[in-house]
Amino acid sequence: MALDLRGSLKNTRINPSIYVVFEEMFSNAVDSYLIRKHREPESPPLSVAFSIASISRDLLGEVLDLKITCCDNGAGLGDAETKAFVTKDTSFKDDLAIPGIGECKGSGRIQYFHYFSELYIRSIYKHDDQYFSRSIRVDGSTREIDEDSFITEQTTSRDPGTSVTLSGIKPDVHGKLFATRNLRQDYSAQEIKRHILVTFLHRLVSLKQHVGNFTILVETNWGETVEKEVIGQRDLPEVTSVESVTVRGKRFDEEVGTQAEFSLSHYALSQSDFDLRRNVVALCARFSPVQAITRRYLKTGSLENNPINGFYHLILVESSYLDRCVNEQRDGFTIPERSDPEPTLFNEQISFEEIFDAVDPEISAMLAPPDWDRDEVVASVEQRYGISTAIIAEVNVRVRQGDTDETVATRVIKALGERAVQETSELFSLKEEIAKISPDSEDFRTKVNELAWKFTASLKTINMANLSQLVVRRAAIIETLGLAIRNQLTVQQEDGRKKDERIIHSLFFPMGKDSKETCDHDVWLLSEEYHYFDYIASDKPLASIRWEGDQLLFESDVDKQLQSIFDQRNIDNKGKRPDIALFCKEGAVVIVEFKAPGVSLEDHANDLMEYSQLLAAKSNGRLKRFYGYLIGDTLNPLRLRGYKRFPNGSGYFSTDPIVEPDTQASLGELYSEILFYEDIERKAKLRLEVYRQRLDLHIS
Repeated sequence: MALDLRGSLKNTRINPSIYVVFEEMFSNAVDSYLIRKHREPESPPLSVAFSIASISRDLLGEVLDLKITCCDNGAGLGDAETKAFVTKDTSFKDDLAIPGIGECKGSGRIQYFHYFSELYIRSIYKHDDQYFSRSIRVDGSTREIDEDSFITEQTTSRDPGTSVTLSGIKPDVHGKLFATRNLRQDYSAQEIKRHILVTFLHRLVSLKQHVGNFTILVETNWGETVEKEVIGQRDLPEVTSVESVTVRGKRFDEEVGTQAEFSLSHYALSQSDFDLRRNVVALCARFSPVQAITRRYLKTGSLENNPINGFYHLILVESSYLDRCVNEQRDGFTIPERSDPEPTLFNEQISFEEIFDAVDPEISAMLAPPDWDRDEVVASVEQRYGISTAIIAEVNVRVRQGDTDETVATRVIKALGERAVQETSELFSLKEEIAKISPDSEDFRTKVNELAWKFTASLKTINMANLSQLVVRRAAIIETLGLAIRNQLTVQQEDGRKKDERIIHSLFFPMGKDSKETCDHDVWLLSEEYHYFDYIASDKPLASIRWEGDQLLFESDVDKQLQSIFDQRNIDNKGKRPDIALFCKEGAVVIVEFKAPGVSLEDHANDLMEYSQLLAAKSNGRLKRFYGYLIGDTLNPLRLRGYKRFPNGSGYFSTDPIVEPDTQASLGELYSEILFYEDIERKAKLRLEVYRQRLDLHIS
C-alpha cells in the first residue's frame, strides 16, 4: 500500500484554517494516547507538547517561516498505525472500538503536505515487550510513501510516543494565507493555547476519565523571546447545560421518516478565568467544532467578540448525523441548505433549514442577554416588520427567551407561507372533487360550502401577511413625505441645488415614467381609487399616450400646443408638462401639479384650467371629466379668485365648466382643489389608521 502524495493533494481540498495542522497534530496525539491507554491501562496521563520556532525566509530576516513540532506520549507508529498512515481512505480507527476515538477517513495528514514542504516523524512504539524506533522524512521531491519508506530499528528507549515536525511553508500557501498575517501574533503561545482550548474543550471534558491529569505545553521561540503556556485539567470547566432536540425531516413519518437526535452543550465561561476573546457557536463532528454559526445568533462583531454579562459562551451542537455528513476536510458538511421539494426514497437528508428550525430557539435562549424583554421584542417585530401580536398568535409562533425581532419575524413569515401552501393545496383538491360531481347531487352544495369556508380561511392567512406588509410600507411612505415637506431628509440638507419639488413628486410617482413601466407608486396618497386608474404618466410626452391598442389619446401636436402656453407666460417652464396625469377609459382625467415649498399657489391657480382646456380639445372628445390638484405649502387667500374654502378650513375647491376659448363650446367640467402638503399627509394617516386598527398594529 502506497500513499500517492501528488494525487492526494490534488483530490483533497486545502482547509483554509491556519490552525488546521495544530488541530490534526493534537487530534492524532489524543487518538494515539487513547490507543496506548486501552492497551496499557496503567499508562501515565496524556502529555502533548507543541514547539513553534521561527525561521527566516530571506537574508534580512524580514519574512518569517515556521517550524512546528508536536510530541506526544501515545502508542507510537506500530505496524498497524504505519499501514494506516500510508492508506488514504483508512478505516483503522473506526475498527478499534476505543472510547473517544471517532470515525476517520485518513485525510487529515494530507493537510500537512498542503501547508508545509517538509515532514519529519520519529516514533517509538512497543511490540512484544520490545521497543522500536520508526522514522520518516518527506520533502518536496517525494512522490509517494509506503511502509518501506520508514526506517525501523530497535531502541533502548522505554518511552512510547511520536514527534511530528513540519517546516517550510509552501510558497503558494504563504502568499495566499500568510503574506498579510502577523505570524508572531497568530501563532503566539497564548493564541495556540486559546485555539486548542476552544476547539478541543468538549472532547477533553468528555475524556477526563481517560486522559487523567493531562498536560498540554505550548512553547514559541521567536529568537529573542520564548513564551510558554500550559493547559491542564484545572483549565477544563464543567458543562453549564445540555439540551437535546429531535430534528425531523420534511418527510418524517412515525415508521419510516427521517429524524436525528441533536445534543447542545453549553459552556458559560467566566471572563476572568477564560480569556477566549470571542463567543463560539459551532456545529461539531467527532467531538470537534467544524462549522462556526456564531453570527447566526450574535449579529455583530461586537457581540461575537465580547463577553455577555461577564461570560464567554461556547455552544457545541453534536449529532451522529453530523458525524456522518462531515466532509473530507472536516471544514463543512455535505448537508443541503433546504429540503428537496420532491424528496425520493434515496434523497431524504435532513437539511440545514430543518436543523436550524429545531436548534435556534434553544441556542437563542442560551445566549439571551440579561436584559432581554419579550414585550420589547414583540413591539420591535410590529414596528419593523408590521407583524402584530394577533398574527404571531394566529400562526402559533412562540416568542422564546433570547429571540430577536428578526428570528420571530422569520418564523412567522415561514409559518404563514407553509399554511398558505397547505391551504392552497386543499383548495385545489376540493376544486377537483367539485368538478367531478353533478350539480344535482346531494353533496354538491356541501362541497361548495366547504370550498367557500376553506377559501375564506386561506384569505385570512395570506391576506393578513400581505395587509401587514402594506400597512408598514405605507407608514414608511407617509413618514418620508412628512420629512420631505419639512425639509428634514438628509438629501435635502446635503444637496445645494434644492430639489424639494422633485423629491416630493417622486414620492407620489417616479418622474419620467408611466404605469406601463412601473406599478410601484404611491398615488394612493391623494385618493385610493386613483391607484387603479387605467394609465398614469409622470412628466411624459402627452402625444405618446395610447388610448386603446395603438390608438393615440391626443392629437400629435398636443405637446407643442402645451409648450406654447407656457412660453407665453414664463421661459422657466420650457418642456413643462403635468407633473402627474391619470386617465381612465370612462373619460376622466386627473391632473396633479406640485409646487416647491415657498412657491405661492395663487400664482398658479389657472394652470389646471389651461391644462384641462388643452387636453379636452386635443383628445377628440374622449376626455370630459377633469379633476385637478394644485399642491404646495404657500398661499395668499386674498389673491385667490373663484375658489371656496373647505368647511374644515384645510384647502380650497372649485367647480368650473371647460369651454373652448374662441367658440365657447362646452368641452367638459373641471373640479379642482388647492391643497397643502400637510393636509395630504394628515388624510393619508387617517386612512391608514383604519388598517392599523383592523390588524391591531401600533407603528409610530
